[in-house]
Amino acid sequence: MPNHPLGSRVPMLVAATACWGVGTVVTKQVLDDVAPLTLLPIQLAASCLLLAGVAVLTRTRRDRFRWSPQTRGLAALGVLNPGLAYALGLLGLTSISASMSVLLWAAEPVLILLLAAALLREHIPAALAAALGTAVVGVFLVVYQPGTAGDAAGVALTVSAVGACALYTVLTRRLLLDDASLPVVLAQQVAALLFAVLLATAVQLATGYGWSLGNLPGATWVAAAASGVLYYGLAFWFFLAGLRRVPASVAGAFFPLIPVFGVAAGYLVGERLAGRQWTGAAIVVIATVAIAVQQTRAVQTVA
Repeated sequence: MPNHPLGSRVPMLVAATACWGVGTVVTKQVLDDVAPLTLLPIQLAASCLLLAGVAVLTRTRRDRFRWSPQTRGLAALGVLNPGLAYALGLLGLTSISASMSVLLWAAEPVLILLLAAALLREHIPAALAAALGTAVVGVFLVVYQPGTAGDAAGVALTVSAVGACALYTVLTRRLLLDDASLPVVLAQQVAALLFAVLLATAVQLATGYGWSLGNLPGATWVAAAASGVLYYGLAFWFFLAGLRRVPASVAGAFFPLIPVFGVAAGYLVGERLAGRQWTGAAIVVIATVAIAVQQTRAVQTVA
């Protein structure tokens, strides 16, 4: 596998975090009107339609997805994330505050770092660990609110979702070699969509509360679809494009940018930042730039 400078992947990873951050704000608004297990299939269906359309319009020889044990494994990981992980995350978000949710998700890059070292035997330089730790501190300054609350079930569901996403990143990096990003994302999200539909149907049959499609206004459908395109289609496409050529620990180190973009999106709809939050956002951005510079130099030195 040829080495590519990290600099060529940084825009992809930053774009992924922007889509997740803005998509979180939109998703939180839609959850006021749509049940979590109904919202997830709607979002994934919109994402799959977008990705399928782009795949048809831009298909080249390089984009052909060849089925093999490796690519079947990649597709199956879609059940883990965004399937199971985001089902757990959406359920958790209904019973904890948004601030608590983001605080828990701040642990994801740390988990990726630990799993990458344990499962992929990635060497974690001290400078990378220090920069990541600094970025996580910045995240806490951005999102922490006194009185942040949530029940134990919501916290447990969210922590499980965070763990599933971290494991997905590490396992995908191990399997993702030369396959084009778009077909991989599409295959994973089709698998996730099937899982989400089966899950909502099973819950509907068992409890009567899996599906709630009745009387949804048109604006809600549009918002749900838009959040799916951002949160799943574009975000995962950008992320896998960046992950193809960098270590999992480095890709995960960009995740602290997600709440920064989320808070910025909230600012556009009328929310205002305190001085502490501006400080935290600056720390996250500076730490992420430091990570990008460190890893670019490391890759260039190896090359």
